[in-house]
Amino acid sequence: MNLILVNAPIDDQTVESLHRGDEVLLSGTIYTARDAAHKRLCALIAENKPLPLNLNSQVLYFVGPSPAKPGHVIGSAGPTTSGRMDAYSPILLEKAGLKAMIGKGDRNESVIASMIKYRAVYFAATGGAAVLLSRCIKKSTLVCFEDLGPEAIFELTVEKMPLVVAIDCFGNNIYSRLK
Repeated sequence: MNLILVNAPIDDQTVESLHRGDEVLLSGTIYTARDAAHKRLCALIAENKPLPLNLNSQVLYFVGPSPAKPGHVIGSAGPTTSGRMDAYSPILLEKAGLKAMIGKGDRNESVIASMIKYRAVYFAATGGAAVLLSRCIKKSTLVCFEDLGPEAIFELTVEKMPLVVAIDCFGNNIYSRLK
């Protein structure tokens, strides 16, 4: 089986070339964000205030990494349950131009409809493999919301992070096959 090499940030052509079940190795710049950070970003959008980072064509990884041990870039960095972001993801897809999300678990119908409309993809990272996933992270830099601790937004440089296309921009969903 061939792995698809994908570089972040991601453009529409790349998003449209990915299909449910594709195995991907993601490299480039991505950002972390969990529910507290999503809530703040969406509040800024609602108030017509600028975001502290440009999310256009970007990838958000739903993770709150543990602190780095000495000599390491980051601590354990496994995905969190994506459903926590479902209330916020459609807003970021529409208003901020977000193109991809990484997490674990299914997404609701509103998120999937927004992914179809705004051409975005949802990648699944393997839960329980946090230490292995952290080895793909070559650099971590705090971007904003430092007061949120591990739930702050970090810019990550990743190299060949193994992912699966869980939901493609056409609405095809690996989780629907399991139901």
